[in-house]
Amino acid sequence: MWIPITLAAATFQILRTSRQHELRSTLSTAAAGFVRYAYGAPLAVLMSLGLFVVMGRSLPTVPTPFWPIIVGAAVSQIVATVALLQAFKLRDFAVGTVYSKTEVLVVALLAMIGFGTPLEPLGWVGAVLVTIGVALLAAKGSLLTLIRRAGDPAALMGLAAAAGFAGAAIGISAASRSLTDAPSFDRALFTLTILLVIQTTLNGGWFAATDHREILRAVTAWRPAIWVGVFSLLGSIGWAWAFTLESAAKVRTLGQVELIIAFAIAHFTLGERHTRSDYVASATVLVGVVIATVFG
Repeated sequence: MWIPITLAAATFQILRTSRQHELRSTLSTAAAGFVRYAYGAPLAVLMSLGLFVVMGRSLPTVPTPFWPIIVGAAVSQIVATVALLQAFKLRDFAVGTVYSKTEVLVVALLAMIGFGTPLEPLGWVGAVLVTIGVALLAAKGSLLTLIRRAGDPAALMGLAAAAGFAGAAIGISAASRSLTDAPSFDRALFTLTILLVIQTTLNGGWFAATDHREILRAVTAWRPAIWVGVFSLLGSIGWAWAFTLESAAKVRTLGQVELIIAFAIAHFTLGERHTRSDYVASATVLVGVVIATVFG
């Protein structure tokens, strides 16, 4: 069940990213990122009220460790987003993207060390293949050059983003799995709602203290921004639900098909043409995904 949920989450993430990209013509990069939390949180709260109040479903039992874990995951995801945006701001999109995609391996490593959910040996092979394939796609065939630039600021920011996103994935998985006495979807929705409320509060507080005009801009752009919130919510529910059902390492490895989906959309709907190395990279990702999913 976790496989179709992860694929759906990856698809919604692509839709959210495309809508967010459109917002950057009217909002700053920081404000466009804030929209994800600010519009997603109210929708998550409404869904939780509908499930737990209107439908009368019982709230999950929340152990004490849940709270520091989910706060850590929220902060980790915000820091990762800032680091990735900083990598792009350094005018090296490819370098930042490639190094941020090492997230798959970092997630697998953290899962093995701290949470007792390691990949099988073949699962590691799949994760490495996925990372190489995704890096090749992002690098546009110049992977060797990017490796030589491992010490560049954009690369370091990309690695920081990878660590942050990996920490968030592991944290969300651990927080959701720590809940008891509720179905997997209920635990995922509860976890996500708390996560988004924390992130909106932290991000909103930061803007209120530094530049409150960013909040006003995000509110003014509500018509296109609401779709960012909708797609972000659906994607995030998918990730949280998948993390509840399966290890974060396998979910994030499979989730890298996001780039393949985007690749296919660009080819079939936008008429973009790709090189032989693009197809080789895509095949590498798919082979790695199959290996990690089936044998991981």
